[in-house]
Amino acid sequence: MSALFACEDPATWRGVYDKYWDVVEAKAKGKKPGKLLNLDKWYQEELPTLISSRPDKHVTHSELVKLMEWKLTRGKFRPRLQQLAASNSEDTVEKCSRKAFRLLPDMQAAIAELSSLKGVGPATASAVLAAGAPEQTAFMSDEAMESVPGLKPIQYTAKHYALYLGKMVERTEKLNKVDPQKDWTPHRLELCLWAMTIAEQQKLPLLKDVKAGSVAEKCSDADTDLRPAKKLKTR
Repeated sequence: MSALFACEDPATWRGVYDKYWDVVEAKAKGKKPGKLLNLDKWYQEELPTLISSRPDKHVTHSELVKLMEWKLTRGKFRPRLQQLAASNSEDTVEKCSRKAFRLLPDMQAAIAELSSLKGVGPATASAVLAAGAPEQTAFMSDEAMESVPGLKPIQYTAKHYALYLGKMVERTEKLNKVDPQKDWTPHRLELCLWAMTIAEQQKLPLLKDVKAGSVAEKCSDADTDLRPAKKLKTR
């Protein structure tokens, strides 16, 4: 586990954020060539624009199916979830997602609404919300969850997501207080935690300067829980 989450230095976080796409490209080489990179570009850049362009924010059936494909390609592949997500009707997906976005900032209610869709649990629901409201939400990725202290054993429940998001929002607020750019969001923090974790797992040299320098010197993981995580429930 990295010491990044405990870090209060925005320059260190930004150094990791600037390497995000390098890490995605490196990870993509281990999957079908280009698949992860194309899906991640779509999720991070195209989908948010599509959602925000609508008078009432929502996702379509095809977007939910593609989002699930992105999630399973970026993380752990669970083919059954892809099939279940695809079995939802177009009308149901649009109605549920429209209501979920209207329920914000009541995160628990929004997560519960999206979780009524087949194949959608708190993690997938968080991915939908993060695409349309990155300033309020963060995707519940394995890598980010395991990087935040005090969350183990990890459980893929709405209650555990609330704990995770609370810590992400708190760190976001602290970074924005000391960073003149004040452009940190919970979603952006998730990108950084994911990138750092993947770089460490795959022993990528991409974050060598960041890890060897500022994280080691300015950030402490003394309070980090290092016990192995237990994966519980489908996501």
